[in-house]
Amino acid sequence: MPDVHWGYGFPIGGVAATDIATGGVVSPGGVGFDISCGVRLLAADCDRAEIAPHLAALLDALGRRTPRGAGRGAVWHLGRRDLDRVLREGAGYAVDRGHGVPRDLERCEDGGVLTDADPTAGRVGDRARERGLGQLGSLGSGNHFLEVQEVETVHDEAAARAMGLVAGQVCVMIHCGSRGLGHQVCTDQVRTMGRAMRQHGIEVPDRQLACVPVDSSEGRGYLAAMAAAANYARANRQLLTESSRAAFAGTVGHHLDLVYDISHNLAKIETHRVDGVDRRLCVHRKGATRALPPGHPELPPDLADTGQPVLIPGTMGTASYLLAGVPDGDAWHSTCHGAGRVESRHQAAREVDGGRLRRELEGRGIAVRGTTARGLAEEAPGAYKDVDAVVATAEGAGLCRRVARLVPLGVVKG
Repeated sequence: MPDVHWGYGFPIGGVAATDIATGGVVSPGGVGFDISCGVRLLAADCDRAEIAPHLAALLDALGRRTPRGAGRGAVWHLGRRDLDRVLREGAGYAVDRGHGVPRDLERCEDGGVLTDADPTAGRVGDRARERGLGQLGSLGSGNHFLEVQEVETVHDEAAARAMGLVAGQVCVMIHCGSRGLGHQVCTDQVRTMGRAMRQHGIEVPDRQLACVPVDSSEGRGYLAAMAAAANYARANRQLLTESSRAAFAGTVGHHLDLVYDISHNLAKIETHRVDGVDRRLCVHRKGATRALPPGHPELPPDLADTGQPVLIPGTMGTASYLLAGVPDGDAWHSTCHGAGRVESRHQAAREVDGGRLRRELEGRGIAVRGTTARGLAEEAPGAYKDVDAVVATAEGAGLCRRVARLVPLGVVKG
């Protein structure tokens, strides 16, 4: 993918498919630690002018209602029984408990739940569960954010209308994942696979590439645990949606509808035609986003003619994009997931003054609610590729098409 950069095991911005029938493997390094990290876009029933007088109050409310940072902090403090239901049922369980509306699930990839999740039999261990109990409904840290945006440019009016967007409309973009639970699941599964590779006759040059056949007990165990962590991530974004809706209602008196929710760190079992034959493949997308074409049976009926919405976040102060899948898209119907780093977080923190960056952004009319000056510096726009160039490259490669360009009005940073 054009946003490719260094990552654990596989690069971030990489797609790989393995043929299950011929011993194809699954690798946690091809998914990443933040399982089902993804992006959710919400559309408000108002435009920029309507919220402008209240923008500071809105960002304050979003900041208060959004737990963020590396530690604990949750909107929904779970008991162990509730956590098990979240791991099995994802965003659907959150909606069932009153944290959203049924339409939210219609606009989620997979309907908000991976049904093959199985957190039992040690697949999601005690340490992962402990970490998950206190973080549901939190943003995390790093490049995760909640951003108030404006639809600056519409490139495909018909697709934008089908997705519920028009030029000038206010939106909220949420970028986060499975928090400590997903990280621990990946850590545990890498260890399990590292021990199991020898019995499967597998050698790799680096333990970060630990893998086992998909159709093995360890492979099935990983996919079941990965799905459970993915369900936690979907529920996490659902709870952040509820918090955002409450902040909007309380400060500007407007509502937020879900446009779409899509992940960019997953492995999925899919059927694709390879050399004229339909094959079951394990498709790893790490920092890459599924981009289903128009007419795909997994799309909701109201999006069947447009293709799957694809959400491409920029970084602070830069644009984000709404794309759509295209017919005959290469890379197993996949496209990029963001801008992609060109500097490490440590390098950016050395070169950028976080306080000055905040002042510069606010001087451009972008309200910033961050946790620390260093955290802001690590995510400076200059640490990333040009998102416009990344999207143009992905579109030029026939992986997707542009629907709308969104620009930031205010950001709550992890």
